[in-house]
Amino acid sequence: MLGDSRKAQEVFNTMLREAAVHAAQGELPKEPFWLFREARWRCLEASKTDLQPEPLEIEEHDITSRAASQVKQLEPVQLAIWIAAAPEPQRTALALFYLDEFNYLEILDIAELKLSTLSRCLSQGRRQLQAWLDAKHTGVPEA
Repeated sequence: MLGDSRKAQEVFNTMLREAAVHAAQGELPKEPFWLFREARWRCLEASKTDLQPEPLEIEEHDITSRAASQVKQLEPVQLAIWIAAAPEPQRTALALFYLDEFNYLEILDIAELKLSTLSRCLSQGRRQLQAWLDAKHTGVPEA
């Protein structure tokens, strides 16, 4: 989410230390995704002082039947870099979606989004990713 592994490591280490302290004191929240939600907010806070991308129109293609295999051909770092460039809250939605560990209700909970916003973020982001994948793999979109 940060696009900077050093900052991500700092956030991760801070979260782990604080979670350990809370656990030792018996103060861990009962909600299942509190750690993910807290980590997301800390990443957003850490990135506020960074250079922010300018909003721009990104080409979109319809998601094709080969989209999943195209994504699997990517190195994980390539997908992470592409997602890190997305604006919030699309970045969070795409990161959680492509982790492939959470269902839609869990993503809604962690990202603290409304269903309509999550739907828009994922739909638009996946169509933008499809355009990039088409250009990267074939140079032309599937007809």
